[in-house]
Amino acid sequence: MLDTETVTRFYDKIYDWLIDRGPAFILGVSLLFIGLWLIKLFSRWSNSAMTKRAVNPSLTPFLTSLIIIALRIVLVLSVMQIIGIQLTFLTVLVGGIGVAAGLALSGTLQNFASGVLILLLKPFVVGDNIIAQGQEGTVKSIQIFYTIVRTFDNRSVVIPNSKLSNEVIINISKEGVRRLDIEIKFSYGIDFDQIVQIFNKTVDDFKRCLKTPERRIGVSTLEDSGYKVAMNIWVKAHGFMDTKLSFQQQLMENLKNGGVKLPGMPD
Repeated sequence: MLDTETVTRFYDKIYDWLIDRGPAFILGVSLLFIGLWLIKLFSRWSNSAMTKRAVNPSLTPFLTSLIIIALRIVLVLSVMQIIGIQLTFLTVLVGGIGVAAGLALSGTLQNFASGVLILLLKPFVVGDNIIAQGQEGTVKSIQIFYTIVRTFDNRSVVIPNSKLSNEVIINISKEGVRRLDIEIKFSYGIDFDQIVQIFNKTVDDFKRCLKTPERRIGVSTLEDSGYKVAMNIWVKAHGFMDTKLSFQQQLMENLKNGGVKLPGMPD
C-alpha cells in the first residue's frame, strides 16, 4: 500500500508537469492534427495544380508523395520540438544516414533529379526526334532515371537522364518544320535560269514541300570547273529523311528530263 506522502508527491509531480509542459503538449497535439489536415488539403490542391499545368502523369503522384512525406516529417519534428523532446541524437543519426546514402547513391540521385527536371521543363517529349550522346532517333519513353531513344535503324538506346540534362541536346522536331538543304554542281555551259526553272517546278509539284517559309535558290560557290547551286526548302520535321530521299530522286529525274547534264553523267 502506498502511503499518503508518496501519493501526494506523485500527484504533485503530475501537477507540476501539467503546469510546465501541459500547454506545450496540448499545443503540439493540436498543431499535429491541424497540420495533418492542412497537408491533406495541400495534397489535393497540388494534384489539381499539376494536372492543370500538364505535368507528366507518371511524375505527378511521385512528386505529390515526395512533398507530402517531407511535410509530414517536418511537422512531426516541429511537434516534438514544441513538446520538449530532445532531438540531438536523432538529428545526428538522420544526418549520418543521409550523408552515407547520398555518397552511395550520388549517380542515381543525379539521374533522378535530372529526370524530374526533364519531365517538368520538357526540353523534349515522347515522340520528339532528338540527337543526344551521338545517337539520333525518336524518344519512346522518359522514365525517372533514364530515357529510351529508338534510333532510325530500330535500335533502343537507354540514356541516363543526367547525360541529357548536363549536355547538349538537339531537338530536331520540336519546331514542327525543318529546312532541307541541297547543293549540286553544274558546268558553266548550263544556263542558271534553266536550273532555277527545274528546281522551282520540282518544289511546286512535290506535295510535301511547304509554301512558307519561302524557298531560296542561288549560286553558292564559284569554282574553276563549274558553279554550285544551293536550294533551301522547308518540310515537316517528322518524316524528314523520307521526304529528303523522295525529293532528291524527283529532282534528279527532272534535271535529266530537262536536258541538264549532271556531274559524272556520260556524254
